[in-house]
Amino acid sequence: MNGYLDMELLRFTTAGSVDDGKSTLIGRLLYDSKSIFEDQLEAVKVASERLGGGEVNLALLTDGLRAEREQGITIDVAYRYFATPKRKFIIADTPGHIEYTRNMVTGASTADAAIILVDARNGIIEQTKRHSYIASLLQLETVIVAVNKMDLVDFSEDIFKKIKNEYEVIAQKLQLKKVFYLPISARDGDNVVNPSAKTPWYKGETLLHLLETLPVKEGIDTLSTRFPVQYVIRPHSDSFHDYRGYAGRLASGKIAVGDRVTILPSFTESTVKAINEGEKSLEGAFAPQSVAIQLADNVDASRGDMIVKSDNVPQVDARLSLLVCWLNPRPLSVGAKYTVRHTTDEVSAVVKDIFFKVDINRLENIENDKTVKMNDIAHISIKTSKPLKFDFYAQNRVTGSLILINETTNETVGAGMIVPSLEEYSI
Repeated sequence: MNGYLDMELLRFTTAGSVDDGKSTLIGRLLYDSKSIFEDQLEAVKVASERLGGGEVNLALLTDGLRAEREQGITIDVAYRYFATPKRKFIIADTPGHIEYTRNMVTGASTADAAIILVDARNGIIEQTKRHSYIASLLQLETVIVAVNKMDLVDFSEDIFKKIKNEYEVIAQKLQLKKVFYLPISARDGDNVVNPSAKTPWYKGETLLHLLETLPVKEGIDTLSTRFPVQYVIRPHSDSFHDYRGYAGRLASGKIAVGDRVTILPSFTESTVKAINEGEKSLEGAFAPQSVAIQLADNVDASRGDMIVKSDNVPQVDARLSLLVCWLNPRPLSVGAKYTVRHTTDEVSAVVKDIFFKVDINRLENIENDKTVKMNDIAHISIKTSKPLKFDFYAQNRVTGSLILINETTNETVGAGMIVPSLEEYSI
């Protein structure tokens, strides 16, 4: 059991247009890796017969919502879990429709890699570009371009090469870091778990072998130390008369007794006197542990403040530049006020400017139309009522992201990534 718990974890997302075969591919991975139970398989067989299919429809393993099964499409983000002897996996199966762009952003936000499916018959389409842009936007380390339904084009090497050459232009424009190309048939299993004899011209790895051997992004414990204070513990009891502990969850990095730290936004300095995990005393802690930190000095810190190592301090500013994915039917507008939730901090903010929207189908910036509607991605600036303590998203996903909340309805209306400049995310 301990061996399973200690196994390395890879999170990946799948994306593609409607009918590109995302759900079938995931079903194939689950089926061929023996990660489904007999009763699940039996339920899928029954559903396949009810829908009139002549064979077991593996897509039904992942299309959990009734509306999805009846329409044969993926609507919501579905998280699936499976494991092989080498690694554990969490899959975010995201929808392909443009009206569900926000769902893909949600599914990809915690992923290490993205599998982008391309129908071999249709080649690169607008949805391919959109999903690739989102993978680039969210700083995913690896993109796997799975050219699916190769069985319907007679496993043509020329068609595969044409798609690969076209995508290489997109990958270069979006500055994608690592891109792999695989010819597959999700329905029949070619090059998914086992190599296919039908593609003798393909000398690369199978999809599962690639997923098992991809380097996992460095853990959050290797990043700069960021400890957002969630709660101040003051027991006021005889046995803990002078105890003052700053409780929270390490967002990133490590911290140890004796470390010199700075409390933000006051920039007060102190030293870590003790670290507690429940009643247990620790010499050190690392992300994502939840601990209580005692400081050598009696400093004024409360929820929303941040404890960091003094030799590596984040940005502290009330003016932020964001790439925002808009999640709400009511459009974003300049001058609108929202609540910003960032780590454990919550502040008011005003939208100061909308620099441009992104046409993620054509990979172009739109500067003359600044009406940001649901599923749009835009570059904006905001001013907060008090400074936030942040890193840029490319450096730290936790301290570089925030959400915008409607002050009246308490709905989450936008997901923001903090970026350094207008030029960096111009296409």
